[in-house]
Amino acid sequence: MAKVFLGGSRNICRLNAEVRAKLDEMMGRRPSFLVGDANGADKAFQAYLAKAGYRDVTVYHVGRCRNNLGDWPVKTVASPSRGRGFAYYAAKDAAMAHDADCGFMLWDEKSKGTFNNIEMLVELGKKTLVYLSTRKDFHRLASRQDRDRFLQLCEPGLIAELRQEIEEKLGRRGQLKLIAAG
Repeated sequence: MAKVFLGGSRNICRLNAEVRAKLDEMMGRRPSFLVGDANGADKAFQAYLAKAGYRDVTVYHVGRCRNNLGDWPVKTVASPSRGRGFAYYAAKDAAMAHDADCGFMLWDEKSKGTFNNIEMLVELGKKTLVYLSTRKDFHRLASRQDRDRFLQLCEPGLIAELRQEIEEKLGRRGQLKLIAAG
């Protein structure tokens, strides 16, 4: 049974019809869903899965679990970072990327966390479906080449800026360590 990492931008608070249809299609295959506990896309995924009565869900969190709308099992992830910033929550995302077989990300072309999740999944060789909320379309990433072609759709300065911010928050070694360790 496949394990699907569901994630996305905190600015995305509702699942539109296209995303709900894709999630319905996925649920028909009966995978295990791995989802975070953040507000935004995580909470929207949780709300939809809870309403559907879907039980095969695990909620990942660091510290106190913020959202678990379906009263599902939780996985607590230890974070090497003490502050509640980007690096703190990136540990949870790295664990989900590591544990998952594939991913489904909702990205607003702004969120560095979601961008980092896409990067981690691709680096781990895991197929990732990305829904760009700004363009209202899906992109299947099965390789680094797919990711690179996909990123050409985005504003080049933005991608460079996101990569720089992630490196500043985690350091290149820190990011690679997260990717490798899960």
